[in-house]
Amino acid sequence: MRIKPQVMRHSLRGIVGLSLLLLWSVSGWTAPPPLTADRIRDLRALEERLEAGERAQVAATAQQQAQRLEGGNAADRWARALYLQLASVALARKGQLEEAAERLSEARAIDEADEAQQVRWLNQEARLRLRAGQLQNGSELLARWLQDNPSEAEALWLMAQARASLEEWQDAATWLDRALERTSSPSESQLSLAATIYQRTERDGKALQMLDALLDEAPDDPAQWRRAAGLAQRMGADGQAAALWEAGWRQGVLKGADDLMKRVQLHLASGTPARAAEILSAALEEGELEDTLERRRLLAQAWTAARDRDHALAAWQYVARHSDQGEDWLQLGQLAHRWGRDEIAREALLEAQSQGIEAAKAWLGTLDTDTQ
Repeated sequence: MRIKPQVMRHSLRGIVGLSLLLLWSVSGWTAPPPLTADRIRDLRALEERLEAGERAQVAATAQQQAQRLEGGNAADRWARALYLQLASVALARKGQLEEAAERLSEARAIDEADEAQQVRWLNQEARLRLRAGQLQNGSELLARWLQDNPSEAEALWLMAQARASLEEWQDAATWLDRALERTSSPSESQLSLAATIYQRTERDGKALQMLDALLDEAPDDPAQWRRAAGLAQRMGADGQAAALWEAGWRQGVLKGADDLMKRVQLHLASGTPARAAEILSAALEEGELEDTLERRRLLAQAWTAARDRDHALAAWQYVARHSDQGEDWLQLGQLAHRWGRDEIAREALLEAQSQGIEAAKAWLGTLDTDTQ
């Protein structure tokens, strides 16, 4: 299962951050290297145009200004970094995420930006690259940012998602463990991601815990009920699988013929064949399932496993008479003989013998010996 980058839904505002006016406080602009008043007015004017919706025009103008300032003095280089950031915001809002990330990469390479600004741009560039589908590059940049911000839960989840999308499952599990440590109430999407990662790393117990929690968050999603029951069955916890399926059925989330048959099969696998037989019998009688010979044979097998002699023999009689196969008559004769129902056994074994089932003769001989 490959997790598509598109599932990493983050607000564009969250990626490009705050209003540029907030990032570029007047004190920040006048700190060394200082910007001229004309430069400040130009940057503010471009931002206002961006906020008014002139994305393409602002992107083009900001990039032109940045190119013109390349190779200038310290103040020019600082201004160039700010124009590059402004171009990045405009490009991101246009949906040109790769180009937006490249502008931030250029801005980060300018030494005049202070450390705090460099860190912000690193975070923003990482997220832009992840959204653009550059998962390897984006996750590497985000990992660098997390070295200085190890408790940022949202970024840890993003790292787990990115590594899972790259199918780096063990690495994804490492980031996931850290994310869960810092998240008191994971969201539905986070729980689903966690379950997938833990399944892929064969930590099935943890995966089932995530799915149990997910069922609390999304009780109306039949896919999650099926997933949880399937995982429990894979773990060998057939009883838990049957209980999960039963709960989903009773809540009306699981429904229809296929889910009803799965309900029967899980009860058989979990060691509750009588319950399986009761469910299947009622479904056949009430028309919830098509009455087929295959299902009647399954019903007979369920009653036999439950050691309900009357129901089992009646079910096998039905199957033998409708299939008219020697093997079914032999099965009925053997059961009846074992359970002391000699009349039924004799009739069934004679029918099996008449159809060429060699074993029936030996069983009949045993039956005659017992009656002497």
